[in-house]
Amino acid sequence: MIPEKYVSLAKNDSSKDKSGAFSLFDIENFIRRIIKNWYWFVLMFFLGYTLSWVYSKYYAQNIYASNLSLSVSNNTASYFTPNQSINFIWGQGGNQDGIYLKKMLLSRSHNEFLVKELGLFVNFSTKGTLKSTYLDKNDSPVFLEIDKKHLQQVNYPITLLPKGNNTYEVVLPEEGHSGNLYNYEIEGYQNITEFPKPANKVVKLNEWFTTPNLRFKLVANPVKPTIKLDNIIVNLETVNQTVNGIVSTINVDFDKEINTIMIITKTGFNLNGTVNFLNKSVAELQKKRLADKNVINKNTDVYLQNSLNGIRKKLDSSALVLNYLKTSEKLYDIKDRDEKSLNKIKDLEAKKADLLSKLSSLNSIKNTIDNQNFERMISTSAAGFEDGLFSASVSELKALYLKRREMATIYKPNSEPMIEINRLINEAKLGSSNSLRNYYTHYYDEINKINNEVATANADLVSYPEKQRKYLDAERGYNMIEATYNSLLGRQNEAQMKVATNQSDITVIDPAKNLGQLPVGPNKKGTEFGIIGGLLFLPLLFIFVGEVLDNKVRNIKELLGVTKIPLLGVIGNNNNENMLTVLQSPKSSVSEAFRGIRANVRFLLNESQKSKTILITSSIGGEGKTYVSINLASVLGLSDKKTILLGMDLRKPKIFGDFNIDNKYGISNYLTGEVSIDQIINSTKIPNLDVATSGPIPPNPSELLMSEKNIEFLDKLKEMYDFIIIDSPPVGLVADSYELMKHSDANIYVVRHEYTEKYMLKMITEKYHNQEVGNLGLVYNDYNTRQGYGYGYGYGYGYGYFDEDKNYKEPLLIRFRNKIQQILGKK
Repeated sequence: MIPEKYVSLAKNDSSKDKSGAFSLFDIENFIRRIIKNWYWFVLMFFLGYTLSWVYSKYYAQNIYASNLSLSVSNNTASYFTPNQSINFIWGQGGNQDGIYLKKMLLSRSHNEFLVKELGLFVNFSTKGTLKSTYLDKNDSPVFLEIDKKHLQQVNYPITLLPKGNNTYEVVLPEEGHSGNLYNYEIEGYQNITEFPKPANKVVKLNEWFTTPNLRFKLVANPVKPTIKLDNIIVNLETVNQTVNGIVSTINVDFDKEINTIMIITKTGFNLNGTVNFLNKSVAELQKKRLADKNVINKNTDVYLQNSLNGIRKKLDSSALVLNYLKTSEKLYDIKDRDEKSLNKIKDLEAKKADLLSKLSSLNSIKNTIDNQNFERMISTSAAGFEDGLFSASVSELKALYLKRREMATIYKPNSEPMIEINRLINEAKLGSSNSLRNYYTHYYDEINKINNEVATANADLVSYPEKQRKYLDAERGYNMIEATYNSLLGRQNEAQMKVATNQSDITVIDPAKNLGQLPVGPNKKGTEFGIIGGLLFLPLLFIFVGEVLDNKVRNIKELLGVTKIPLLGVIGNNNNENMLTVLQSPKSSVSEAFRGIRANVRFLLNESQKSKTILITSSIGGEGKTYVSINLASVLGLSDKKTILLGMDLRKPKIFGDFNIDNKYGISNYLTGEVSIDQIINSTKIPNLDVATSGPIPPNPSELLMSEKNIEFLDKLKEMYDFIIIDSPPVGLVADSYELMKHSDANIYVVRHEYTEKYMLKMITEKYHNQEVGNLGLVYNDYNTRQGYGYGYGYGYGYGYFDEDKNYKEPLLIRFRNKIQQILGKK
């Protein structure tokens, strides 16, 4: 952005509107930072890869899965399922039996039974040099059998070391023994008094090992394991802990095409363990279902037989009345009978009799639930419906009542656990009652409809004489009782048939097998990507946060786009010990940059003026305004222009040190009238360059710089020199420079790369666009030229043109690119 001549005269309101604000996030600088810190990403990548490899190799436990598929028939009549706690989900009515069985498989009671039956609360593992491996019970040469009457410490690893001759050393942890012990009989914790750490001991098979917190014996595995173990680690868990762990690893799905086929999947750290558990779980479920169904059907048979006995008496009594009317009243041959109406009434009353029979069965089911007499529960088929969800609710209710009886021996009636179990019972009762209420409503609605139709049909029989109507009523009563009897008899035959031919409604299609299945987890690739990605994200996050919080100027393009102030030049890093770069390194790129600034400054100056005053300032100290002043003055002096450098930063004198000039007398002394002008002007090694230092720090620097004497001083110098370079105070700290700018012909504002804060440029930008400051240009200082300027400026290294090129070494990526091009013959 080279300034045009007299650019200050061309500014208008539109340029003011175009100036903006620095962006919160500079994507270009963000990418540059990432490239600059590439080594962190490489380090994090290798660290992540190493960690993921170590994890996969030595710490990740393989997870195996086995499957079992079974078919569920739709003719189940069982909801009386002992010891089953079903937290079922309403819905999916098209496969109620399957939903019911799914809940049974996932129920606490069913899995608790398996845990106790198989002793799954005893876990086996073995430890290698770095990694522990979980074992199936049958992989261990010995089983650990606990004494359930003795309190046991759970989650307390017991190490068994084979010692030969069927003996094992029991090694207990050095720390961790506790008096808070678990009782397997009541499934709760109890506390005992403190005791010292139990000693290790060598025990034989079937010999009891007894300590205050443990009591068990080792029993030989009847099947000799195929692998030899140097150690066996046994860990006891609570029943509840084991059940929760098992349920979380079981998944039940239904076949998409045939929803009565269930696919049960069990995952675990040992394949044999998952296989054995699935087969045992389904086998126990089959046994329970068959036994439960037989109990229900037998209860139903007894109930229906009792009902038939009662109905038979009524049927016999009704037959006697009908026969009496036939013989004594001679009403067996009624003329002009309306057979159509009579048959219609007969059919309607037969239906009504069937509904009343079902209502009676429904009342029996309701009374059984209300009285908690579940042992006498009959099948819902006796009441004319099959409802798996209702069966599940009754099963859950029964289990909850049983659980409450167990808890009542431990907890007080008003304790929190008892309040919670009562709440669950009420919810289950409400669920079963709602189901029954629906059937009651349906049956009563049907009976009311039948009564209305019968009343309509009776209207056609009003014309019959009283005796004939009496006979017809007796005949209808007999037919209705007979229909009830036949309905009960049919349902009894159905119940007896079920008892005789009953089989489990669960058929295993494919049992679980160990087919050498590969592990299904953990996702080692996913873990690897997660670890590596997470570690790579850390430096990215730090760089991003640093970029967002960073308020320093780092991008020349953004600087010019925001300020809209002309750029005079870019100064690279100063590698010299002092600030006389142009004098000591005249062939350097930095010196060339100052020559470029010298050429660009003329666009801000009026060439018709004999003497030109250039003021150099910045936002704060440390941005390089003195450095720019010294070297710009040196460049002008070397170009045969009579130049003087004025140190007008009276608060912080600097120039005298670089030129080895005594600062005893300077501009401050002259402005106070202590010395003459000749006494403060000092010559330098450059014939055309003089320097006037600031002198001792005065008590009133602002007053001196804004005094008439200082104006006169500048006017005198204009008569003596072609260029006057003013090293002025920073405008971000004091307002002196703004007053001096009124008497300067050009103003240079120094911005230092990665040092100047963005907000510091707001004031000078506003004054520039408000035309309070004219003939202004920017100098970007201390830029790393190897980064590239990002705007089109800079001189570049690597071409043998500047002094720095002899020490220049191309970046690794550039050298790699050049090497590839050389191999491919493109260079």
